[in-house]
Amino acid sequence: MVDYVKSAFQNLGRKRVRTALTILGIAIGVASVVIIGNISQCGTAALNNELESLGLSGLTISSSSETAAAVSLNENDLSIIKHCEEVEQAAPVMVESTDISARKLSTKALVWGIDTNASQIISINLLYGRLFNTEDISTSANVCLVDEAFSKSTYMRSNIIGKTVSIMNGGVEENYKVIGIIKTGSGLLQNIIGNYIPTFVYVPYTTVQTVSGRDDFDQIVVKIKSGGNVESIGKTIVETLNRNNGTTDAFVSNNLAKQKDSLTNMLGIITLILSAVGSVSLLVASLSIMTVMLVSVNERTREIGIKKAIGAKRSYIMLEFMFEAVLISLIGCICGIAVGYIVSFAGAEYFGMQLSTRTDIMFLAVEFSVASGTIFGVYPAYKASRLKPVDALRQE
Repeated sequence: MVDYVKSAFQNLGRKRVRTALTILGIAIGVASVVIIGNISQCGTAALNNELESLGLSGLTISSSSETAAAVSLNENDLSIIKHCEEVEQAAPVMVESTDISARKLSTKALVWGIDTNASQIISINLLYGRLFNTEDISTSANVCLVDEAFSKSTYMRSNIIGKTVSIMNGGVEENYKVIGIIKTGSGLLQNIIGNYIPTFVYVPYTTVQTVSGRDDFDQIVVKIKSGGNVESIGKTIVETLNRNNGTTDAFVSNNLAKQKDSLTNMLGIITLILSAVGSVSLLVASLSIMTVMLVSVNERTREIGIKKAIGAKRSYIMLEFMFEAVLISLIGCICGIAVGYIVSFAGAEYFGMQLSTRTDIMFLAVEFSVASGTIFGVYPAYKASRLKPVDALRQE
């Protein structure tokens, strides 16, 4: 076994450039598969983290837009939901798409109207300052929370507590005092295309109601007590609201956990497709092994004839070439895994993500690479072993 390995290294070293290019092809294919798998891991983890902040058993209640009987959610509906036995927390939410500006810099934003307990239900990671208190809500105060990305883009620093931003709401531009800085969304999508999606700004929901002249809510976010059946509780809440308002099918509940599973499954399918594309490049690279080994057989025909003339068996010749093919695949696979993880960890560090080593991807890449190298090395090895000594020695 050791002799075969030594012989394989010596033979591959004869044509170093050709060997290196073949290994490079294998490495690129393996690295692409590893990177795609790690991107999937980061995306799934980010998605789970964002939706976990809403609670695995969380749901939202909103007014149905598909029925004529739909009515708006109000304070009475919120009170009914809060008093449901299986509900741990409930908070009103209002959303407005508008423009915000600071220091003459303007950007698109989604203004979220929330309550004091919203941070216990939705993802708000406070970096500086404070969240809303009961006084802010009761007085409809012109205060806001802005994300860190907006702070850096306007004032070139994270902490801008006490600064003023202008928010266009209901056609009227008003000034709001910044009382808190929140961490920009940790999702991979948020970090990659942050320049193309709106900035998130949070204000008291009562302030949005006052400016827009409304007394209703867009949604009510609900956190269910641990162990509760989300589907049945959501159905119960909707039935209770319909009964209280004298309506039918006027409200709908959205199970966040089900949405998370759907998004995770979709991400898994996308990853599978991309991995298949990456595997094609690995397969093409493996075909180059056959080409290289066939060329090597032709170049070493006389050498093979000498070995067979002095007593070398067919099995020895075949194993010699098989070990070369497997060695090329193995070296390329190791290099590809190393490059794939270096790029993955660098990317994860840049985007502020956490990445762990996935042994399943490594084993899959090694198995596929070695298997393909073995399969595509069989024919050249067989061809070499079948050469007759007399015919081989006649070759110049």
